[in-house]
Amino acid sequence: MAGVGKLLKQAQKMQRRIETLQEELAATELDISSGGGAIQIKINGQGEFLSLKLDPEFLKEDAEFVQDTLLEAVKEAAVKAKAFNEEKMGDATSGFQFPGMM
Repeated sequence: MAGVGKLLKQAQKMQRRIETLQEELAATELDISSGGGAIQIKINGQGEFLSLKLDPEFLKEDAEFVQDTLLEAVKEAAVKAKAFNEEKMGDATSGFQFPGMM
């Protein structure tokens, strides 16, 4: 049963690594600029939106254009945060091999 003990230690080590990484992701801020700089979004590595800044000149545009551009900027920020998160989580869990899991 030595294999089970080793497996448990490996799982605990991975859990500690993931917990540390989650703290780092929460502290990491990604700056996303869209619409030629008219929209500035700050989002953390966990996908939590931290701030949104709009250029006042941008708000003078057609309302539908502003809405569409803003929506696309928010989607882009969410996609980038998710990709960043998945990359970091993949790095944290690489090297851990559990029987029956590949």
